Amino acid sequence: MAKPFERHRQAWTPAETEKLRFMTGKGMSLKMIAKGLTRSEESVKKQAKLLKLKIAKAR
Repeated sequence: MAKPFERHRQAWTPAETEKLRFMTGKGMSLKMIAKGLTRSEESVKKQAKLLKLKIAKAR
């Protein structure tokens, strides 16, 4: 069973958005980005789509 996230429904800060842009630019996977930002994969995917960023597919 997945552990619940403590940051449930927290707004994205400008610093987190910049880190997301950097990580997607480096070609990191969704799982690694989510772990690096301490956010759920779904949250990261949603924000990336909002910002029109491409997330690399896991190889």
